[in-house]
Amino acid sequence: MERFFLNLKMERVWQRDCANHDEAIRDITGYIVGFYNTCRLHSKLNYLPPVIYERQMAAKQPILVSEKT
Repeated sequence: MERFFLNLKMERVWQRDCANHDEAIRDITGYIVGFYNTCRLHSKLNYLPPVIYERQMAAKQPILVSEKT
């Protein structure tokens, strides 16, 4: 989370001046939803955006840990 907030500040917050709180909320939400989760490549996710990585993981069969319940 610390790295996320640093990226958010460096890539968006410190680059823009917002007129008010509502504008800042819209801008940051747009950054997270429209860029960070859908376009920005993440090295920990094999250089995939989170949305693509999540789709790939959801398509895989779960690992069977134990047959006993």
